[in-house]
Amino acid sequence: MNLNCLGCSLANKLLPVHVVYENEYVCCILDHDPFNEGHVMILPKEHFEDVDELNEDTANAVIQASRLISKAIKALYKPDGITICQNGGIFSELTHFHMHVVPRYKHQSFADFYLEEPLNNENEKNKLLNTRDELAEFIKKII
Repeated sequence: MNLNCLGCSLANKLLPVHVVYENEYVCCILDHDPFNEGHVMILPKEHFEDVDELNEDTANAVIQASRLISKAIKALYKPDGITICQNGGIFSELTHFHMHVVPRYKHQSFADFYLEEPLNNENEKNKLLNTRDELAEFIKKII
């Protein structure tokens, strides 16, 4: 763990986060600025900057967590689809590997996810505690 890394601090709960699932390798939290309700970030607890640096156990844990979270999101929020993505290098705001699991709906352009402009997501932000509880409870039931 790198104490100067925001991603490490989030993944290891040194800062306030809304955890929906974790194991020894990853911590899965609600994005503080969600694209839609149920938007989750998967962060390794160990410090890695890019996907090609992940060790095999952590890489497997990230993929397994994305599968689990996707099942929960589909059941709870009925999206038209789910986008799973990660940005590396200068495109990563955290300088710590993280994967987004984002529920999406037909009427939305995902280009908005990458804009510098703030999202119109006050409703989703106001529901973070409830969303965390819903997702965490559902995930506990299916594991």
